[in-house]
Amino acid sequence: MLLLALDTATPAVTVALHDGTAVVAASSQVDARRHGELLLPAVDRILAEAGTGLDAVTGVVVGIGPGPYTGLRVGLMTADTFGFALGVPVHGVCTLDGLAYAADVEDGPFVVATDARRKEVYWARYSDSRTRVSEPSVDRPADIADQVAGLPAVGAGALLYPDVFPVAHGPEHVSAAALASLAAERLAAGVELPAPRPLYLRRPDAQVPKNYKVVTPQ
Repeated sequence: MLLLALDTATPAVTVALHDGTAVVAASSQVDARRHGELLLPAVDRILAEAGTGLDAVTGVVVGIGPGPYTGLRVGLMTADTFGFALGVPVHGVCTLDGLAYAADVEDGPFVVATDARRKEVYWARYSDSRTRVSEPSVDRPADIADQVAGLPAVGAGALLYPDVFPVAHGPEHVSAAALASLAAERLAAGVELPAPRPLYLRRPDAQVPKNYKVVTPQ
């Protein structure tokens, strides 16, 4: 097994290789405006670091969000392209699940929250670092204060709103190393991973105008 994992659902452009036992190479850069520019060079870099070629990859793992439309689609389209070109399966993993796994929280429930912009967070509740107990959602922090009260929280979204998430800590952004490790663990256990389809949770900012102005001669 050699899994190529990547995620662009947060400001981090993150890539990793996992051989089924451990992460063999990883790269993460935080730059929310350059997902498209940074992703493929990062893939080349970790392949070189691992001393292997793209043709050795047996599967692709991609973070499916939730995340902003523009950033999220970069990773998903790249993963689909790799899968098609190599003839290998593409597995989805919820980005929030990757953050929960990296947090390695041992005792009690906790929350993962990433920055959804517009003064909102993408979030979900977990009973432990491997078990999500609610569907990913997007909300204003004040609207979920009662639901997350007293729970530890992980992620950049939690760190942005200390009034709602007073017990917040890192990691801020997901790492592909955590996504790859979680995916390898679940695949080894025979768990079917989600399809590589995006969790947008809200409509894109760009909208088709309702009324077109006529500019052609009548």
